[in-house]
Amino acid sequence: MGAGKTKRMPRAVREQQMLDAAVSVFGRRGYMAASMDEIAELAGVSKPLVYLYLNSKDDLFSACIGREARALTEAVRAGVRPGLSADGQLWSGLRAFFSHTARHPDAWRMLHLHARTHGERFAAEVAAMRAEIVAFVTQLIAAAARDAHRDPHLPEGEVAGLAEALVGAAESLADWAGATEGVTAKQAAATLMNFAWAGLGDLMTGRPWTPPEEPEPEPVPDPAPRAAPSPAPVAQGAG
Repeated sequence: MGAGKTKRMPRAVREQQMLDAAVSVFGRRGYMAASMDEIAELAGVSKPLVYLYLNSKDDLFSACIGREARALTEAVRAGVRPGLSADGQLWSGLRAFFSHTARHPDAWRMLHLHARTHGERFAAEVAAMRAEIVAFVTQLIAAAARDAHRDPHLPEGEVAGLAEALVGAAESLADWAGATEGVTAKQAAATLMNFAWAGLGDLMTGRPWTPPEEPEPEPVPDPAPRAAPSPAPVAQGAG
């Protein structure tokens, strides 16, 4: 599309328009298959203008990751309403997460699939977003434990592990919900609550599951190395 067809508008608005188009193309096609021509066409601008504003395809991809990562973390934080019970806070946070990923499927695919596998720079940007969400969930679980009883017996490392497991499950479930027709954000959140809270609820009230006491298994010795097979005999008269 020629530059003559580009309407004049504030740079910030035009740049967001370009990012919207780029997220759509990156999310559907991945980084390598995404075309700057297609992004420019979808944004309604010329390709040189995309390069003028955002320098390169790498910088454009990075800008998309940064914007969408901030939007997701802000949505989760805003969704958790203070003053609710522990399960109410977790429920509201999960609803916010699944609602956001359902409304922005291209952005979610870009963050969770394409950015992680394209290169170290982009994977690191997504990892930073994920670490922020895990830290926030860790705070929620720790606060829930404190509210449940005055002397919680949840070591810091265990709380962090629970948050990692919960975030990982939410990520997988968001992929499943996005690929399964008819699954709503509310249904996805309820699925994870049914899976997670049955255990977390007991944990919050000091009733954790403990593994049975069993003797340590005897170490299994390494198998003896096999002897090399003998060479087949050579037939007489072969030549």
